Formats: sequence, C-alpha cells, structure tokens
Amino acid sequence: MGNRPDARHPAQRRGRVRRGLAADRGGRAGRRVRSGLIALALAAFCGPAAAGIACRADAVTLTGDFGEARFRVEIADDNAERAQGLMNRESLPRGAGMLFIYDRPGPASFWMRNTLIPLDMIFLDETGTVLRVHENAVPLDESPIFGGDNVLAVLEINGGLAGAIGIGPGDRLSHPALPQDRAAAPCAAE
Repeated sequence: MGNRPDARHPAQRRGRVRRGLAADRGGRAGRRVRSGLIALALAAFCGPAAAGIACRADAVTLTGDFGEARFRVEIADDNAERAQGLMNRESLPRGAGMLFIYDRPGPASFWMRNTLIPLDMIFLDETGTVLRVHENAVPLDESPIFGGDNVLAVLEINGGLAGAIGIGPGDRLSHPALPQDRAAAPCAAE
C-alpha cells in the first residue's frame, strides 16, 4: 500500500478549501450549477441577435458539424433567371454559386440541360435547413433531379464540393432573402 494515490480532491491536495454545494457533492453538482449559471448569463447578455450570422445579399453562409462555409452567390429569384441558371458556363470559381429562391415552398426539380460543369445542388426548406444534397450532377444530363416537396431555395455550387466540406441534411443556410422570422440560422440584426 506504499504507492496508494492521494484520494483527496485536487483542490484539497493544493491546500485550498472547497466550500458550498460543490464540497457537499464531490464537486460535480457545483460544476453543473456554475456551468448553468454561466450559460444563463451569456444568453441574457448576448440575446438572440448575437446568435445571428452577418448576412449579405451576395453571399450565403452554411453552418453544420463541419463549421461554417461561405459562398459568393448570384441570385436567381424570377422565372427568367431560374430558367437560365448556370447554363452555358465553362467554369465556376470554387467559392461561388447560385442561389435559386422561390416565392413559396413547393416541389423542386432540376436538370442539367446546357450546363457544362458538374454541380452540387443543395435543396433547402423555408427555414434554410438543408433537406437534400444531390452531388455531382452530370453536365448536359436532362434527367430530372428531384429535391423535395417543400423547397424554398436551392444552392448550386461546384460538383463534389458539398461532400468535400461535409454539407448534408440538417445543416443551415443564412441569407437575407429567407424569411428571418422562421430562419434556422437567422441573419444578425443590423
């Protein structure tokens, strides 16, 4: 028994005396209480606007387990722009894309007619939550790519990029064109 580890709490071994609830329950309850109080204080101090993302009309921010990804975007928010999309383009910068925005949620289906580059299509609901990701849509393929029944927006980016970043269902997109009162990742108040 000569090499028995010191069973005292580390604070006691350093000569400090622990007081209050933490000492009564071996320290765990006190840490939980302190953590809870810190979280409440931060929430009260920061408020809901602090959780918002700084948004711009020419950019989107995707947030998920991967962290954050930002893309410069062109907006396609009328029938003519949505019909044209990214057709006849020979390249797309890596950090760029096109955001298709509809007037209301509904079924969305895309194809790659006259589209010369592979694309990832990220289908979003009215909260900006990713519903589905179609990776590496084949250039010039006219097969329909169904995105879902309740789609409000679609982000197109370079093919393979969604998988490389880790973008998937449940991730959240921030953009000022989304209804901010329902946004899963709202824009910060200006």
